[in-house]
Amino acid sequence: MKKVIITGAGGFIGGALTKYLLEKGVTVYGVDISDEKFSAYSDHETFIPVVADFSKYDRLSEMIDDDIDVFYHFAWQGVFGAAFKDYALQLNNAKYACEAIEQAIKIGCEKFVFAGTMNEYEMDSYIKADYFEPRYTYIYSAVKQVSEAIGKTLAFNNGIEFCTGRIAMAYGENNYSMMIPNVVMKNLISNMPCKLIEGSDLYDMVYIDDIVRAFESIGERGKNMKSYYIGHRKITTFRKIIERIAEILNPDCPLLFGEYPDVPSGVDYANIDLDALYNDTGFECKADFEESIRKTAEWLKNEGI
Repeated sequence: MKKVIITGAGGFIGGALTKYLLEKGVTVYGVDISDEKFSAYSDHETFIPVVADFSKYDRLSEMIDDDIDVFYHFAWQGVFGAAFKDYALQLNNAKYACEAIEQAIKIGCEKFVFAGTMNEYEMDSYIKADYFEPRYTYIYSAVKQVSEAIGKTLAFNNGIEFCTGRIAMAYGENNYSMMIPNVVMKNLISNMPCKLIEGSDLYDMVYIDDIVRAFESIGERGKNMKSYYIGHRKITTFRKIIERIAEILNPDCPLLFGEYPDVPSGVDYANIDLDALYNDTGFECKADFEESIRKTAEWLKNEGI
């Protein structure tokens, strides 16, 4: 890859990929709703800022006149918390994703890479069931999967490649959300008992450095029309992951497993090809778990999160 577009270049994953590719000499058109975080890339001559909010995605082709290898789409509003319930917000995300694909086609990009979520596998399970009791995350995952399906259709019928990276639970520096990894680490740092589910189901957490390498691999070698799981090839239970984090950060802090009831995620790992990305591109997670947890915890402490 020599030239890419990254929407959400000021966000957690989009920003990390932007920095990573810039350091490898790739020209990055970074698209975000403001240039507030673009100063982090100011030392790189190959960074080209494009300020455009969601409502202007239909004008990206007017702003970018270049030969682009890969269009990465990370920009998405409402990826945790109460926003999962906001169907209007989530449906707008689908509209903007489709507009981004249309712009990639107009620009003449060779490939479009969509940032999906492992929650899409939840929909895979539900859609085959006669009866199910969906969580609110199902609104988010359903819209992600619909966006992916429409995106593949648009791409296929307009002659560009399309791949998806479905991300497992992400953690790492510069993630300001209060998702599970941050909440647990924050409690351990503060020596506050962690109230948790029983945690016997399979679970996966993937460090930001591995995520950006995965998306690089998908952009360069991912096979057309494929959706890849981004996470570890061997996974364990939620409980074992949390126990390991506590062992690293604060082994004396109480872990109150079972304080909350387990809520079936709907994700059946037996039906996920955990090896697909490795088989097609050679990628696999390499981050040292202890080192990545310590680095993330130190960042949380410094930021006062």
